[in-house]
Amino acid sequence: MIPVQGYAGQTVAVLGLGRTGRAAAAALQEGGADVVVWDDGQSARSAAEDDGMILRDLTKPQSFEGVAALIVSPGIPHLYPAPNPAIAAAWDAGVPVDNDIGLFFRSFATRDWDNFETAPRVIAVTGSNGKSTTAALIHHILVENGRPAQLAGNIGRGVLDIDPAHDGEVVVLELSSYQTDLARAMTPDVAVFTNFSADHLDRHAGLGGYFAAKRRLFAEGGPDRAVIGVDEAEGRYLVNQLSEGPKDDRVIRISSGQKITRGWAVFARKGYLSEFRKERQVGSIDLREIKGLPGAHNHQNACAAYAACRTMGLGPKGIEAAMRSYPGLPHRSQVVAERDGVTFVNDSKATNVDSAAKALQAFPKIRWICGGLQKEGGLDGLVPHLDHVVKAYVIGREAENFARQLVGTEAEICTTMQQAVASAAADAAKGEVVLLAPAAASFDQYDNFEQRGEDFMQCVEDALS
Repeated sequence: MIPVQGYAGQTVAVLGLGRTGRAAAAALQEGGADVVVWDDGQSARSAAEDDGMILRDLTKPQSFEGVAALIVSPGIPHLYPAPNPAIAAAWDAGVPVDNDIGLFFRSFATRDWDNFETAPRVIAVTGSNGKSTTAALIHHILVENGRPAQLAGNIGRGVLDIDPAHDGEVVVLELSSYQTDLARAMTPDVAVFTNFSADHLDRHAGLGGYFAAKRRLFAEGGPDRAVIGVDEAEGRYLVNQLSEGPKDDRVIRISSGQKITRGWAVFARKGYLSEFRKERQVGSIDLREIKGLPGAHNHQNACAAYAACRTMGLGPKGIEAAMRSYPGLPHRSQVVAERDGVTFVNDSKATNVDSAAKALQAFPKIRWICGGLQKEGGLDGLVPHLDHVVKAYVIGREAENFARQLVGTEAEICTTMQQAVASAAADAAKGEVVLLAPAAASFDQYDNFEQRGEDFMQCVEDALS
């Protein structure tokens, strides 16, 4: 646990009592703060009270008297589409609002570091897609090369749940826009921006607000080094703001598809990763046979992870060897079975159009399981990427409407995962991939994308038994 510094003897309120809120409350108490908590859900409040936490209804007038700060869990809206009433009450009372990320960055460094030979460092990863894979891959590469490392944030452990840093340790954080938008302190040593596409538009009041939340990690975080994906205009804009010119080595440009030879760059083309520095190639990796990183989108993740690890002083050969042993993440391009030349891939994390489109580009012949709770914007962005789809098998309560939007693609209305997997497995021929990449949220049928992915895996097991 990371004891929170700066609030000893003061009262701090915590709003939201899921994993993040509970960890923040415990870390605040460990740092000497007096903690009061609240959650909009009765069951969460009851559980907290049973655990000895002190409840205070933060929506009531005068509830913030004597409170030094309000710490908010990431799932709670603080501005759009409307601020939570407790957050609005904190504003009116003049109480600073922060989150666990802000607490982490103000508390991670301690006086113990004065005795370390090598100061611990933080790599923070954000972007629209690929954050989890990139962060996990960075962590895997560091560990495989003998560097002490911890993985936290939106993946792995909560940031305040990790252990105090050891000499020379690297903490790798995956940060969502919900986390970067509110944190009052962000000081990573290396910040990574994977890519950018529309997502969470209601939470950020549009595309500009969403990008602004991501940009805060770089503009306000002031990293020593920035790794920026330049395949979208937003990434190129960010490079231009951070860089003093094409030879500025503080910024590393990454791409999947573009050849970049100016400055420090890492790019992947036709399955090969190349590193250029000072206008010459200094490293390369053949990514095509790395099973844990299939497709151009994962090659982009590989470029980001490679670049971040190079800033840590690792060599290309050590990075390549570690990539080859990377097993992949559950629910993210996860190969779950192979039978008679047919491969079954779980990409339940592909919850939006852009991430599903990237998954569709990773395999030549696809039996595609898709559907769920559709997000804003429709499915038009998928249409140019349907040429690899032999047939779609549509699940979810809105399956018929979803199928109608798959212009020019044969689609079977299955509704349930069990029916979709059974039909796809029966139809699939040698060399084809049965791919779950829903392009939709899971909440119409499942609690989360993990549960959906686990159902897919169970249905595959049943179909093949």
